[in-house]
Amino acid sequence: MKMLILSRYGRLGASSRLRMFQYEPYLRSINFEPEQRPFFDDTYLMRLYQKRQTRTLTGAAFARRLSQLFRIGPNKLLWIEKEALPWVPWLIERSMLPRSVPLVTDYDDAVFHRYDLHRLPFIRRLLGRKIDQVMAASALVTAGNSYLADRARAAGADWVEIVPTVVDIDNYSLRSDSNVLDTPRVGWIGTPSTWTEFMVPMMPLLETVAGAEDARLTAVGAGKAAASHPLLDILPWSEQTEVTSIQDMDIGIMPLLDTPWARGKCGYKLIQYMACGVPVIASPVGVNAEIVEHGVNGFLASTEAEWREALVTLLRDPDLRRRMGAEGRKKVENQYSLQVWGPRVAGMLKDVVEKSRSCST
Repeated sequence: MKMLILSRYGRLGASSRLRMFQYEPYLRSINFEPEQRPFFDDTYLMRLYQKRQTRTLTGAAFARRLSQLFRIGPNKLLWIEKEALPWVPWLIERSMLPRSVPLVTDYDDAVFHRYDLHRLPFIRRLLGRKIDQVMAASALVTAGNSYLADRARAAGADWVEIVPTVVDIDNYSLRSDSNVLDTPRVGWIGTPSTWTEFMVPMMPLLETVAGAEDARLTAVGAGKAAASHPLLDILPWSEQTEVTSIQDMDIGIMPLLDTPWARGKCGYKLIQYMACGVPVIASPVGVNAEIVEHGVNGFLASTEAEWREALVTLLRDPDLRRRMGAEGRKKVENQYSLQVWGPRVAGMLKDVVEKSRSCST
């Protein structure tokens, strides 16, 4: 069965790599023949993270996607990440999609707020309900958390499933005692934009605690957005080294602000930390409060005082870190692994095709 995957990014984009591409072996095992067609290429993301000009590449991306839509060909399923044509009204986008092919859409963040909370009234009027229309037209909507799933249901989607962003547990081994450094490390992994939004406000507290507790800070993927500091080690991100970088952490953190955008996040970095047996501290925003069991696999912290207490408690107690890390690993194996979700997602997509066949006969 041929299926076309219209992803937002190539492999460098975490959402496309984790929400779509990593399921391909499971899709092929039930006779799907997936074909990937990204909107943005990896060059776009590299320039974006380097804060270089991307206008030309954006234009090329639209031209590429239009070409993809004009040459869709015979497929049994169309799997789209968020939307096929960003910033284009749904009526135009819908006219370019084949009516006879069932549509499945996936959401791992609150992309609808890019439109319905836009500062320009014109954009809110023109595109504010676009993602709702995409969801309503989908045979299946997969959403990374309940906040996104609730939006899809409110939009009128017929079939909505919550599918967390998961890790291939075979690629994530537990940190060993040989990874435990004399100086404990508080670590974070992400992108330059999320560093600026969520980590920069936390740095004064983190630097104070790290200095007082003889600890160090690690930032993976922050790039030039992270200002230099004597206690901060800034590491580049790569798919090949991210697990090793996490294994060198003693505590993994995920601070968030309680905003509509943040409520749509899927807590993936928490799942990565926990997969390596690293205890976590996170803001209780959105799905974070489901992933983190307070006092079991980590701590939830809202105020500066709570963050300070959680950091100091874990920094001073290696045994507690090990116990919480083991609980986190167990939870990932049972609830947030590709091994659990791969067959489920593949089965959902197969069901979409079979339902489409039964409706057409």
